[in-house]
Amino acid sequence: MSISQLFPEVGQRPLQNLYLNHNLRQIARQQQRPFVYANFVTSLDGRIAIPHPTKPGLKVPENIANDRDWRLFQELAAQADLIISSGRYLRDWADGRAQEILRVDDPAYADLRAWREGEGLRPQPDMAIISGSLDFPIPPVLTANGRRVIVFTTANPDPTRAAEIEAEAGELYVTGDSSVSGEKMVQKMAELGYKAVYSAAGPKVLHLLLTDGVLDRLYLTQVGRLLGGSPFSSILEGDLLQTAVDVQLHTLYHDPLALDGLGQLLLAYDIVE
Repeated sequence: MSISQLFPEVGQRPLQNLYLNHNLRQIARQQQRPFVYANFVTSLDGRIAIPHPTKPGLKVPENIANDRDWRLFQELAAQADLIISSGRYLRDWADGRAQEILRVDDPAYADLRAWREGEGLRPQPDMAIISGSLDFPIPPVLTANGRRVIVFTTANPDPTRAAEIEAEAGELYVTGDSSVSGEKMVQKMAELGYKAVYSAAGPKVLHLLLTDGVLDRLYLTQVGRLLGGSPFSSILEGDLLQTAVDVQLHTLYHDPLALDGLGQLLLAYDIVE
């Protein structure tokens, strides 16, 4: 299970608790606004999603998804008190194509459930949904045990649908005109008391966070496989950024055991303000 750390120092680390030991909640407590972080797994040629073989839309390629990366995904999710997702995620859930983001009911991640309990956290983080259309259901399981579902949308939402969402135990906030503003959204998150916010959404949400300068750290798993093909999604999609976003390497690990010995790089970048 050993991971090779290559930066900032060299050494061997166990896979378990590798990202938990980044102590993101401690970092979050030290800054005024929420600490926002995101994560992607990508092929060497930049594919994070390719066409679903039998259904509309894109999906994570099966030949880069792997249990070792998924363990680290879970460790990042476990440290959040709010997870950002999208209306598409809830539509996929309703269609049977999505699962709970943090799998604390899975015995394989019982340690993460215990860790959250030790931190005084509920088993599941609250959920933030970004949507302009409001075209999604809120599954009852998402609001079980006092869990909050917070929806961020654009100006003049359909009043009927807005009322339906609020009746389904969702909280609705307008945080932008034609598109959701990352700055206004994170400001509202701060007002609601959130400190550690994990974006498990896609490349358009990453663009939103970067455009308004509210992303703090980017985690990236790079699998040693080339996929090719089109269409596809990369980690960042949207208009050309008016100002290039500078990042600085925070940690670099090599996981030689992933994908039956093919290996993968585990990178974390801090956003330079």
